[in-house]
Amino acid sequence: MMKKTLFISTVLAVTLMAGSIEFNEAPKATRVMPEAGKILSFNQAIEHASQCVVNISAKKRVRQNIPQAFMDPFFREFFNMPFGQIMPRERVQRSLGSGVIVSSDGYIVTNNHVIDGADEVHVTLPNSTKEYKAKIVGTDPKTDIAVIKIDAKDLPAIQMGDSDALKTGDLVFAIGNPFGVGESVSQGIISALGKDRVGINQYENFIQTDAAINPGNSGGALVDSRGVLIGINSAIITRSGANNGIGFAIPVNMVKRVASQLIEHGKVEYGYLGVSISDLTPDLQKLYKNKEGAVILNVDKDTPAQKAGLKRGDLIIKVNDRKIQDASDLKNAIGAIPPGHKVKLTFERNKRIHTLEVTLAEFPDNQLKVTGNQGFVDGLTLQNITPQIRNQVGIPDDIEGVIVSEVKPESKADKAGFMPGDIIIQIEDTMIKSVKDVERAMKKYSDSKRVYINRRGMIRILVVD
Repeated sequence: MMKKTLFISTVLAVTLMAGSIEFNEAPKATRVMPEAGKILSFNQAIEHASQCVVNISAKKRVRQNIPQAFMDPFFREFFNMPFGQIMPRERVQRSLGSGVIVSSDGYIVTNNHVIDGADEVHVTLPNSTKEYKAKIVGTDPKTDIAVIKIDAKDLPAIQMGDSDALKTGDLVFAIGNPFGVGESVSQGIISALGKDRVGINQYENFIQTDAAINPGNSGGALVDSRGVLIGINSAIITRSGANNGIGFAIPVNMVKRVASQLIEHGKVEYGYLGVSISDLTPDLQKLYKNKEGAVILNVDKDTPAQKAGLKRGDLIIKVNDRKIQDASDLKNAIGAIPPGHKVKLTFERNKRIHTLEVTLAEFPDNQLKVTGNQGFVDGLTLQNITPQIRNQVGIPDDIEGVIVSEVKPESKADKAGFMPGDIIIQIEDTMIKSVKDVERAMKKYSDSKRVYINRRGMIRILVVD
C-alpha cells in the first residue's frame, strides 16, 4: 500500500517597516527684474577682446597625380611621359580661420591646422577691409598651436589670463569667424576641464565648452566674462559638421608657453623620458598601494629613464611636486619641462615609494623639415622608414634610407627635382639610414652635394646647393 505524502506550501509575507527621510531643502528665492531702464549686457567686457581677433585666409597649392587612365602606355606616349614619371596636376586649396593678436607689434596666435602647409597666409583686422600678408613664425603640430606675424604697429593686444584658475561653470565667450561670415561672438560656460583623451593632438589638456564653435572659429579666442583670454578655440565633436555643444579650446597657459618658444626659437622643445606608459586599470590598482599614476610598460634603450634606473612595472606618482593622475598627465608634465632640466620622479615599486632624479633629453622626432639656412634644401620634409611605412608603401626590406613625405611646390627642393616617395639613400659619401644621418651630412658638406635617391626601384642622383 502506497503512502501518500502531503506537501504544504507556505508563503511568507515580509512587511517593510516605514522609514523617514529629511531632504536638504533649498531656501526660497525671489525673482528680480533688472533695474528699470537698464539692460544686462557683456558688451563692454568683450569689446576689447573682439578687436584682438582677426580673420585668417590660407592658400595652399596642392599637387595631384593624373588619373589612373593615364598610366596606359598609349597616353604616356601621347603626352611624351617617360615610364615611371607621373604628370602632376595643381589646384589651389583655400581655408578660413581665426587668430588672436597677442602683441601690439603684430604677433598672432592661431591653430596649426589653420595654416598647415599654406603657401600664403593673409590676415584681415576687425572692422577693416585691409589685408596683411603674414609671415609664419613657427608651428607646433603636437599642440596644434602656430604663431604668425604681420607688419603692423600699435595693434590691440588681448589680455592673457590664467587657465589654472578656471572653474567648471564659469561663463565664457567664443570669438571668431565661423563659416567665413565675419566676426561673431557666442556665449556659454566651461563644461569640463583637463580633457586629455580627445585624440586630436599629441599633447592635450583641453577646456570643454558649450559656447558655439563652428568651422572658421578655429584659432579664435575663448574669453572669460572680463574679456580676458583663457583659451584658443581648436575643435568640436560633431556629426553634422556644425556645433553640437561640445567644443574644445587649448588652455592659455599652454598657449603662452608654446607661443613664447616659437617666437624666441622658432620651435618648441619637449622633455623626453623614454618610457611607454599606461593608466592604472581596476585590475592593476589591486597590485599597487597608490590608486593614481602612470604605469611604465617599457623603458627604451639609451634614454634618460634607462640611465636613471626606471624599470617596467614602476608606477610614477609624482613629477617634482606635481601629482600624476594617469598616463596623459605624465606625458603633459614631462613634455612641459625643457630638455636638459633635472626632474625628481616619485614612483612605487613593489609597494615601496622611491625617488630619483632624471635629466630629460630632447623629444626625438622622426620627421625633419629642412629649411634653406640648414644648408641642405628648402621645402623638403623627410621621415624615417618605419615598419608601417615600409608595408604601406611597399618598400623592400633591403632598401635603407629616409623617405621624402612632402615637397613644397615652387621650393628649392621642388626645383632640384625631389618628389614625394623618393628615398634618400646617400649624400656624398655618407650612407643614409635615418634623418639623423641627413643632419650629420648637412653639417659635414657645406657646398653643393650629390644626393642619391631611389625612385620606384631606380637610382637617381640630384645635385643641391
